[in-house]
Amino acid sequence: MENLTKEAFKEKVFDFEKSKDWKFEGDKPCVIDFYADWCAPCRTLTPIMEELSEEYAGKVDIYKIDTEKEQELAAMFGIRSIPSILFVPVEGQPQMATGALPKDALRKGIKDVLGVE
Repeated sequence: MENLTKEAFKEKVFDFEKSKDWKFEGDKPCVIDFYADWCAPCRTLTPIMEELSEEYAGKVDIYKIDTEKEQELAAMFGIRSIPSILFVPVEGQPQMATGALPKDALRKGIKDVLGVE
């Protein structure tokens, strides 16, 4: 699981300074956890995301974005409550879910949105 800075986000997910139209830069789908250190539900989600990162290794990249440090990225996705989870397929539009989802719901998102079993 990797923490994304704005520069890493542009390289691995979407270079929003180059284009306004969504174009995924990655080679495999990803899940992005928008969080903050002070957020208790975010802390409960961290071990779940780490487990999913191992479970889907090589199939799905799992990233975290600290909304306090990366306010521009949080604003770009209109993050108003955290945790917010962004499911990013290789083709098509990303989909956002909010709240500390249980592992089953995250797996369902990975299957339904990303097409990964």
